[in-house]
Amino acid sequence: MRTSSPPIWEIAIVLLEVSNITTAYRGLIAISDISIAVDANEIVTVAGANGAGKSTLLKSIAGMEKARSGTVNFAGERIDTIPAHQITARGLAYVPENKRLFPRLSVADNLRLGSYLFRNKADRDAPLDFVFKLFPRLQERLPQRAGTLSGGEQQMLAISRALMTRPRLLMLDEPSQGIMPKLVDEIFEAIGKIRETGVTVLLVEQRLSESLEISDRAYVLQTGRIVMSGPAAEVRDNPEVRRAYLGM
Repeated sequence: MRTSSPPIWEIAIVLLEVSNITTAYRGLIAISDISIAVDANEIVTVAGANGAGKSTLLKSIAGMEKARSGTVNFAGERIDTIPAHQITARGLAYVPENKRLFPRLSVADNLRLGSYLFRNKADRDAPLDFVFKLFPRLQERLPQRAGTLSGGEQQMLAISRALMTRPRLLMLDEPSQGIMPKLVDEIFEAIGKIRETGVTVLLVEQRLSESLEISDRAYVLQTGRIVMSGPAAEVRDNPEVRRAYLGM
């Protein structure tokens, strides 16, 4: 007897699939045999203590660290064998922990550098309306040098520059680090709005409570290995997670 298929809108489409990745950092194994999957239009959090391998995982996906073994597939294509700039061109944007802005260039110039993939001016400028709605203060500071912005404003600029590449997947490494508490909520609210535009988000974040609040699923890393995964609510309510990461 033939069973009916689920409606197409209920079928999860895997956008990112990391399979058995092992990566060394400075000669030491940083992550070992890691496998994760991120479906299109999800927000997925990767949690763990400092040194657990979270940043190495994102760098391995983005092509900034070379994996010793394993594969990374994005939108149905293998990407762990190609350079980082080609990965970006395929629609995967990465905002590192240190932001990597050009401090002596203006906010406007940093944004323009994010749109280098597009030759047509209309295509280059297309994301600006959304960026300015997301972070209105950046529009007010367009002539200002990036290095003179506050920590929170620099993070807003780093995220916005990544959005200028018009990504399908945005990876954020500790977006709340070094930001005044009053701006942290603004950053997390912005991440939710980014997902509403159809951009998938993979998030590494120390503020586990806030990140799980906006996430669909989560992975927990410990000493380079995944020790827990599941729906964000289940991970948040797990007694070990609450004790180790939420202080409860």
